[in-house]
Amino acid sequence: MIHALRPGDAPVMGPYRLVGRLGGGGMGEVFLGRSRGGLPVAVKVVRPDLAGDAEFRRRFAHEVEAARKVGGFYTAQVVDADTSAERPWLATAYIPGPSLDEAVSRHGPLPAASVAVLGAGLAEGLAAVHACGLVHRDLKPGNVILAEGGPRLIDFGIARALDRVSHTHSRMVVGTPAFMSPEQARGHAVGPPSDVFALGGVLAYAATGRSPFGVGHGEALGFRIVHEQPDLAGIPDDLADLITACLDKEPAGRPGVPAVIDRLAGPAVDAPWWLPLDVTRMITERETAILTPARTPTDPLGRPPRRRRPPWQAAGAAMVTLSLLALALGGLDDGFDSVMRAVDGTSFEELFDDSPGLRDDGVTFATVLAAITLLSCCFALGALATKVTERAVAPVAGAIGTTLRTTAITAAFVAGLAAPPFAWTGLTSLLGEWMAPMTALCVALAAVAVALAIGLGWNAEAVRAAEAVQAAEAAAGKAGDAGGGKADGSRGGKAGGAGRGA
Repeated sequence: MIHALRPGDAPVMGPYRLVGRLGGGGMGEVFLGRSRGGLPVAVKVVRPDLAGDAEFRRRFAHEVEAARKVGGFYTAQVVDADTSAERPWLATAYIPGPSLDEAVSRHGPLPAASVAVLGAGLAEGLAAVHACGLVHRDLKPGNVILAEGGPRLIDFGIARALDRVSHTHSRMVVGTPAFMSPEQARGHAVGPPSDVFALGGVLAYAATGRSPFGVGHGEALGFRIVHEQPDLAGIPDDLADLITACLDKEPAGRPGVPAVIDRLAGPAVDAPWWLPLDVTRMITERETAILTPARTPTDPLGRPPRRRRPPWQAAGAAMVTLSLLALALGGLDDGFDSVMRAVDGTSFEELFDDSPGLRDDGVTFATVLAAITLLSCCFALGALATKVTERAVAPVAGAIGTTLRTTAITAAFVAGLAAPPFAWTGLTSLLGEWMAPMTALCVALAAVAVALAIGLGWNAEAVRAAEAVQAAEAAAGKAGDAGGGKADGSRGGKAGGAGRGA
């Protein structure tokens, strides 16, 4: 899942712009980043306390250099790194899909055919890692990403950088206790057979939804791994035999990675869609979301956005509109009387107590500017009142009918057109208690214009927010439809594979 950046998170790391959080572990934090060209990457940033350890930096640089050489289809390749930065980091290809841990936690164990494809892919990924002289050391469900074309290994080899510094970090656990090999739990040297043991544990978890050695404190798990037999109840016999062999206590008794591939390769591996419907949908939603501009880092990928409450901008626009209309009602009293007397021929001197400023000298620049401003306010308030009314009646549009809805919107438009002159005179009357009449007149007109500008701006922000939500919901709906189609194909492919196997 992708989560929002936290206060204090760096906005960039090297050439990559960080846009969200993917998780974290014993070594550091993982972020979703984008290259300058927009390519998504997973950026792992080392913890500050480890960054200050010279021995860790040396080993981290060595392991990153080795990891750069790892290829193969079933690994997330290292694309960039800076081991000399204040906080060392490395970037790998971002694989849009859930981890095995997340998929099993949400939707339960995988069917046997899916576990076979999973095992074959992971074994091939381990072969690529071992061919470069590396050992994964931390193969677990959280380090397996389920993608459309098969599983992907992440974080291969990097755990070794912690081996020599763990004695200075008493709470450090190199590897994950539930999926460690016996030799790793004892603190002995580890090689490729240790990864085969972890692979057996991962396949057992995928098939049953639980670790073969249960749960509990690290020491308790380590004791069971070293001395007790795994719990493989509920696993089909053909898979159980292979997993049992992988979980042999002695490294020499475990099959090699090529033998695991040979055991698992078969018709199921050739199926175009290899996962159940629900998990396939999770992958498709993440693939769609990473390409959808409307999706933001604060929206976890793969989950359709919930409908939001009306944005505050819409409420602000409504408040401005109602305030001006209410002020216009006040302008129908004393303020409007002043306008009527001016129309009847009463001089400005008599109306405004011979105050300095505008005089009845005919058409001046000030009167033209005031007329244009007032006319603009009329049209602006009319448009704003229309939009606010449309938004207000939308939830009950089906109940009140088209005719009543149109009548309400038209009435709001007419009221908005007529309101600014009354709002102006009403506000002038109110301000006249504290300032000279001519000053009040100018201030009132400016206040009406500014309020309308703010209201229009808020309304525009509300429209943009609503359009963004609609776009995100449409993208999520398309992703769901695509996920359903792919999942149907997946079931058909599996059925075909089973038929060929028979």
